[in-house]
Amino acid sequence: MPDFDYVDVFTLATDAAGDATPEQWARAMFGDVPDPGERLIWRGLLGLRLTRGRSSDTVAGWRVAERGEDWIRLETASPYLTANLVVRTSEGRVSLGTFLRYERTLGRLIWPPLSAVHRRLVPGVLRKAAARVR
Repeated sequence: MPDFDYVDVFTLATDAAGDATPEQWARAMFGDVPDPGERLIWRGLLGLRLTRGRSSDTVAGWRVAERGEDWIRLETASPYLTANLVVRTSEGRVSLGTFLRYERTLGRLIWPPLSAVHRRLVPGVLRKAAARVR
């Protein structure tokens, strides 16, 4: 992956980590299509291009860019930033990494205040996904 301007990784210890593939974990986190809140943030505030409808090539409108045995990378972009989400499973843990590259100044201005909300939401996203996987 290229250089990024923003990176975070959240990890949840869970006995359910091995109960699902990384793609199943990603779908447990975000669903097959984005919910209204995700559309508001991803499309409305960040301008991310999301595909419509369900597909084996997308998770919540994000394109599946790559898959590995214990990880999946989702990718999308807007005119001012490129975004990747990486879901990784390992023994007893599931992780969600967010990787952003600012393509224009607007990305650099918009993301920092939104990142505070993002960092508050992600732990709950992981916990809810674990409950769904169980």
